[in-house]
Amino acid sequence: MDITLHRNGPVPFFACDDPAWGGCVHGFSTRLGGVSPAPWDNLNLGAGRGDEPAHVAENFRRFCAAVGADSAALVKNHQVHSDRIRRVGPGDRLPGPAAPGVLEADGLVTDRPGVCLTIFSGDCIPVLLYDPVRRCVAAAHAGWRGTAAGIAARAAEAMVRDYGCKPGDILAAIGPGIGPCCFETHRDVPDGLRAGMGADAEDFIRPLPGGEKFQVDLKGANARFLERAGLDPARIALCPACTACRPDLFWSHRKLGQRRGSMASLIQLL
Repeated sequence: MDITLHRNGPVPFFACDDPAWGGCVHGFSTRLGGVSPAPWDNLNLGAGRGDEPAHVAENFRRFCAAVGADSAALVKNHQVHSDRIRRVGPGDRLPGPAAPGVLEADGLVTDRPGVCLTIFSGDCIPVLLYDPVRRCVAAAHAGWRGTAAGIAARAAEAMVRDYGCKPGDILAAIGPGIGPCCFETHRDVPDGLRAGMGADAEDFIRPLPGGEKFQVDLKGANARFLERAGLDPARIALCPACTACRPDLFWSHRKLGQRRGSMASLIQLL
């Protein structure tokens, strides 16, 4: 399965091409196609970045229209860099597309159509999950702490435990995020990954000359966590795009700091 850049009108987005995803709509946003001025130019989807709420609302309407989702059905998380998963339903929908997320969790899961799961990123790794058999979806925000804690696996496990999904039926899309080319860290990140993954972590850690810094592959680590949760590797799609390498297409917290917009990733059952 491949994740590629799609364009439906003025708003480009990334999504998995495989027809197995046909029972839901999903997408990973870029920074393009919106109405926000600098420094949020121009498809800022973050309600807490200082942008005007009217701009955020219009940007969400445009992004949702491009993907085919319902901007009146958004359920957003308030991320806390944890492995916390929240079950959600229609009662958790926000009053408008510009409203900030209030659910303190880094993962959302539902089996209810009419609920659009929405998570945010600006280098962290977005993970979307879909079971076309049980008809259940999940979305997870995986920063390095969430990655080390296995947030992607926790989301898949919640689908199995709470909704009766079978791991082999679950499809996964790991979206744009910072790549090992640009994610240079001190020892705390590799140590956290080793604590969460054990020996498997070494496949995703590259020591740099001098031994004080490391490059870490967070996308690969999330894929491995999903495999360990029972997902078929052939059903895990991974987007190669690095948010720090492409300032023309994405915002990067590493490159831009706080004066920037936010990307969003969403998934909704049809």
